[in-house]
Amino acid sequence: MADNKPQTISQQTVPTVRNNDEVEIDLLQLFFELRKHFLKILLAAIIGGGIAGAFSKFVITPQFRSTAMMYILSKETTLTSLADLQIGSQLTNDYKTIVTSRPVLQSVVDELGLDMTYRTLGNKVSVNNPANTRIITITAEDPDPQRAKQIADAVANTSSDFIGEIMEMVPPKMIESGEVATQKSSPSNGRNAAIGAMIGALLVCGWVVINMLMNDTIVTTDDVTNYLGVSVLASIPTRAETSEEEKNEKNFGQSRKKRRKRGLPFNQ
Repeated sequence: MADNKPQTISQQTVPTVRNNDEVEIDLLQLFFELRKHFLKILLAAIIGGGIAGAFSKFVITPQFRSTAMMYILSKETTLTSLADLQIGSQLTNDYKTIVTSRPVLQSVVDELGLDMTYRTLGNKVSVNNPANTRIITITAEDPDPQRAKQIADAVANTSSDFIGEIMEMVPPKMIESGEVATQKSSPSNGRNAAIGAMIGALLVCGWVVINMLMNDTIVTTDDVTNYLGVSVLASIPTRAETSEEEKNEKNFGQSRKKRRKRGLPFNQ
């Protein structure tokens, strides 16, 4: 005999078709979500910029730069042939290495009586060669602008003497000595504040995006289809959607009662 008992479907039999390995991002929905949290993003940017700017201004020690310039000149240089120019360019690369060598830097430390090792001094000194030239620029950076000038000049003079003695060539000629800087070279408070503001805004944006991706609450009919794999046949309005209609019906009912008491027809 056939069993006529009604069959029930448990919640576990509802198919789920959501693929956890594939996450679809609705860019329009993401835009509206970010716009909804615009004030938070703006506040984070302001706070991040303020913290970074204050840290740059009051915590980081300002640095000053001074640059000395030397001209590379070989003993046989006549400046009349391409070979002479090529030799000069090759010597420039050798000189750049010698300038930051240990004997040169240690001599500068001893000469100026610096309270630092030659390795620490090497981190304060940079050597560059402008393109297509035989000029070496020696730049020193220090919190004291006067000491930065002294370091740049001392490294240039000491390396020139060292090159002339070791390589037995005409030493490089000093073109320009260092100058006492009147403005700091680093840090840039404005740039650091802008970076801090950008980081603060990006952190909040990332938080918003992660919350949106992790939120699997079913809100729209599309969510029902995507998460449960079933089609929506009808939808029931929420209380917020029906509140306006109920208000109109209530007002209409009160109006009818008042007209009935006054003996007026309803169509007036």
